[in-house]
Amino acid sequence: MAFLFSDGRYNHWFDGAALLHQFTIENGAVTYQSKFLRSDSYKANSQNNRIMATEFGTLAMPDPCKSIFERFMSRFENIDSTDNCSVNCVVYKGDYYVSTETNFMHKVDVETLESKEKVDWGKYVAVNGATAHPHYEPDGTAYNMGNSYGKHGSNYNIIQIPVQKSSPGDTSLEGAKILCTIQPEDKMKPSYYHSFGMSQNYVIFIEQPLKMNLWKLITAKSLGKSFLEGFSWEPQHNTRFHVVNKLTGEVLPTQYYTKPLMSFHQINAFEDQGCIVLDLCCQDDGGTVDIYRLQNLRKAGEALDQVYNSVPRPLPWRFVLPIHVDPGSPAGQNLNPLPYTSASTVKEADGKIWCTYESLHDENLKEAGGLEFPHINYARCNGKKYRFFYGAGFGHMVGDSLIKMDTKTKEMKIWKEKGTYPSEPVFVPDPNGTEEDSGVILSVVVTPKQNQGTFLLILDAAKFTELGRAEVPVQIPYGFHGIFIKH
Repeated sequence: MAFLFSDGRYNHWFDGAALLHQFTIENGAVTYQSKFLRSDSYKANSQNNRIMATEFGTLAMPDPCKSIFERFMSRFENIDSTDNCSVNCVVYKGDYYVSTETNFMHKVDVETLESKEKVDWGKYVAVNGATAHPHYEPDGTAYNMGNSYGKHGSNYNIIQIPVQKSSPGDTSLEGAKILCTIQPEDKMKPSYYHSFGMSQNYVIFIEQPLKMNLWKLITAKSLGKSFLEGFSWEPQHNTRFHVVNKLTGEVLPTQYYTKPLMSFHQINAFEDQGCIVLDLCCQDDGGTVDIYRLQNLRKAGEALDQVYNSVPRPLPWRFVLPIHVDPGSPAGQNLNPLPYTSASTVKEADGKIWCTYESLHDENLKEAGGLEFPHINYARCNGKKYRFFYGAGFGHMVGDSLIKMDTKTKEMKIWKEKGTYPSEPVFVPDPNGTEEDSGVILSVVVTPKQNQGTFLLILDAAKFTELGRAEVPVQIPYGFHGIFIKH
């Protein structure tokens, strides 16, 4: 991502211009290419040599060539959604898209990294945006979530995208539908969410107390503020889990609650003995979003250490949600029948279920700074009982290690090299492998060292030892998410 346009600077880590980059492994050789996404936002910024498009934490300022009155009135114009798709690469109906959390995606050519088409979710389903973390069935059917806003306030929506194309020429989201709509606890202050869970038969939505104040978002531009100013952590509210049958679209009547938490990424979810086991990377405090302003990331030394120490550590937690709760079961009873987890799920006098997590780690993970950007052997284990997951250890403001976690023993293996910062670990299964961890881990590792370039790191996923690296003589900014595509 790029964070400068002439004299204009972005304010938040989530704002930078989307940079697509690709390592190609073929015939024993590795080649590299990168290209800025030619989004409308990027083209407008480039043509005018300043920030023209408002991003999450950065408000585009009025054109200095306009009169004072015109600049003042421009504050009251609607803010267009950005198409700066800098979060993830996703697949729908066999086509590849880069995605953010607004209503826009870009379909891309994975060979050239060129944008082929700008796609608007709103033309196919009644949503004003969608996450950059869909889930997939083995046949390719995709599920996602997105909010809708209107006179009613807001709703959460679960979206289903079919695997089949409606015609040979269909390269769109045609056939996508709203599977289920969930009402927020407060329709004018819906919760922010970055991902959701999916087991074999259910979608699990985590309604957490990081709130988006719609009135503040609507009036942000007129007050000269960014969208970020409309977010607030409200720990007086508990976290609620909504469970939806993805075959019928029915929301289970049971109300599941837990303590206030903030989760960006779910790890996995599966069903066992009438329960859903839900694993998440969680933080005790939702202030992380505000802390990752670039003015904090640009600090150094003791000042940067103070910022880092204020960031709550992301840790893997396991929750158990009973699918069917007997109305006659007594209050105070732990309804978790699973012997391998200490997570409890207790029915309260009002019929609600209070869920207490099990930590899927020991003290070593805390010392490593916690873990984010989790990955599993998705093709084999998503929605199923599993043992291993991988992530980036956050011993710094960005990932500074790679970690393999064992959910059974809670032991961890770590790869770390001083002065380097590895990105999200992408698991690639061994096509001839028989074990869950048969495969390799790919991670793009960046460094501020002047005498060392970026490199693609390859680890043995089972032993978590280095198999090789491919260095490129360019500096790449630290990114969010990636994907492996087999040719």
